Amino acid sequence: MNFRVRSKEEPEINLIPFIDVLLVILIFLMLTTTYSRYTEMQLKLPVADVEAQRDHEREVLVSVSAEGRFSVNKQGVNGRSVTDLVSALKADAKVGPESVLIIHADANAKHQSVVNVMEAARRAGLTQITFATVSPTPGSTR
Repeated sequence: MNFRVRSKEEPEINLIPFIDVLLVILIFLMLTTTYSRYTEMQLKLPVADVEAQRDHEREVLVSVSAEGRFSVNKQGVNGRSVTDLVSALKADAKVGPESVLIIHADANAKHQSVVNVMEAARRAGLTQITFATVSPTPGSTR
């Protein structure tokens, strides 16, 4: 019988191959990752060329200011609600089933204000809606 005490060696973990594998994975991820901006949307907004404007005898002009105020055919509307705008549209003599609603909205007007004009037009029975634009100045880029 061998009663001699054996020296127990603790196994050691060799970290060099582990570090090599991690570096290879890191390099692979760095090379295959695409860096793109997901927080920005690349939009190319349309530009309208102004042709000879057709004059409709039944045009209704609604202007929306940057502050959210409305005017119908250059007459100010008291209030900023949809019902106030509907009553102003119905009071106008030009409003009829064949009338064309032209929305002149300020570039800084809130989207909700323009949606309110469209909702008021629906309630007033106007189905033909268009937006006024300006022609781009030569040499300008958007």
